[in-house]
Amino acid sequence: MLLSFLTSFLAAAAVEVYNPRIPLILDREYNVVSEIVISRENSGQVSGEVEVSLEGIPLKAIKDIRLVYIGTISPIVSRTKSNIIKDQFSSWGAGQNAWYGSRSVADACKLKPKSGRVVLTFDRPLVKGDNHFYVSMNVSSAKVGLSDTFNCSVTSITLDGARATVNEHGTSTGRRYALALRNRGDDGSDTYRIPALARTKSGDLIAVYDIRWTSSYDLQSDIDIGVQTSKDGGKTWSKMKVAMDMGEYGGLPKDQNGTGDPCVLVDEVTGDIFIFAIWAHGLEGSYSIFNSKSGLDPIDVAQLAVVKSSDGGKTWSVPVSITPQVKDPSSSTIFQGPGCGITMQDGTLVVPIQVWDKDKIPSAGIMFSKDHGATWTVSNMATDHVCEDQVVEVQPGVLMLNMRNHGTQDRTRKVFTTSDLGKTWTPHSSNNTLIEPVCQASILKAGSTMLFANPASTKTRNMFTIKASDDLGVTWNRSLLLDEEGGWGYSCMAMIDSQTLGILYEGSTSQLVFQAVRLEDIR
Repeated sequence: MLLSFLTSFLAAAAVEVYNPRIPLILDREYNVVSEIVISRENSGQVSGEVEVSLEGIPLKAIKDIRLVYIGTISPIVSRTKSNIIKDQFSSWGAGQNAWYGSRSVADACKLKPKSGRVVLTFDRPLVKGDNHFYVSMNVSSAKVGLSDTFNCSVTSITLDGARATVNEHGTSTGRRYALALRNRGDDGSDTYRIPALARTKSGDLIAVYDIRWTSSYDLQSDIDIGVQTSKDGGKTWSKMKVAMDMGEYGGLPKDQNGTGDPCVLVDEVTGDIFIFAIWAHGLEGSYSIFNSKSGLDPIDVAQLAVVKSSDGGKTWSVPVSITPQVKDPSSSTIFQGPGCGITMQDGTLVVPIQVWDKDKIPSAGIMFSKDHGATWTVSNMATDHVCEDQVVEVQPGVLMLNMRNHGTQDRTRKVFTTSDLGKTWTPHSSNNTLIEPVCQASILKAGSTMLFANPASTKTRNMFTIKASDDLGVTWNRSLLLDEEGGWGYSCMAMIDSQTLGILYEGSTSQLVFQAVRLEDIR
């Protein structure tokens, strides 16, 4: 009777399983696929088995699958009580480096499954209270498609011979892969931020971003602009090159000649690639735009700099400031909206811009070129108290400007349109309908489909989501959540082919995450 009672008691024990909607980084040794929380009333040795069911993934692609014990803290940022993880997530922009290594213990469960059912075992002491494990998978990028999905579910858990009740939270289906294009520490850089992405005329992808060598802070600091290219739709990437570096211009050290917040533009007629960035010369302080003054001189005003490549991103021109050409001397700063510019159907080059006036109030508009980037003209501004805009041609000759709110309590995007290259602007019907936590966002037109990506939240930069519109941005009735844990939240999109979207964003699993998404998966 006593044995029967104990078996019944153990069988009634509940175990919580959490399936976070975060991407699995290919070729990474540790990935949180499912978190398991086993609560104990007393400490002691426990023997357990965790059964995992896999679907939609070639078994030969799995380098290993592990059960990792992490102790009394959750590895999921939104659930953890660990100040270390929270602090590193905040300062690094991506938290997964915080929970593996010395603080996690992988039991002897490095199994290569021979079927879709895998049993992971452990025999270890557990403490009184909550004990956190996670299922980790290392998947080969060479053996899966980057846009593929898979299912992974914890189907049963046995503790000391008794089967526990599994309470599953979140969905175990539709898991997605990603590549960590840039991690903290790669090539000796502290931080990578502000992604820009475009498809070149030859069909390659080009990724552009800040190389923040010494810290994660914005200008002023030692920041250069980096580039990488991919010839296979984002599965593999070239080594990083520096496309813009002002060196020790004017006798000032590199950390007082930073460049940042890039915008990439491909001239669809000539094939030339332009990168626009803000360049701060001197202008000490954590945010150089707030230290800019009226005038045009680099020592007074943050500059709008540009470089060009005519060989697909292999080499780049010497940086040139176009500030004297485009800036009203009475304003404090003019520079690009980070992300990408566009080539209109008539060949006009368009770059989203933001202008900060003498009182440091920002507004947004465009600048355009009719001569393939030789000269630029600035439009009127669409509206004020906005910044970090992106532009798309919704119909021939009609541009839509999607803008970040700035300095207000409103947590929605501003959306305006123009049919005369910014002489006049009209609020769009979707104005004030797309939510945001005050963050940069990206927008793209792919055939008849409009795409929008940002942290779909009004509080923090989590719930990173792609939305789709089939009526030119009037309504956004389809969506796909990529990363519920979020990160710094900036993003940029480009089409890999007619049916597949590439997106580069600041996520929770890496500082710069690249994913491929089939348009049909945005439902």
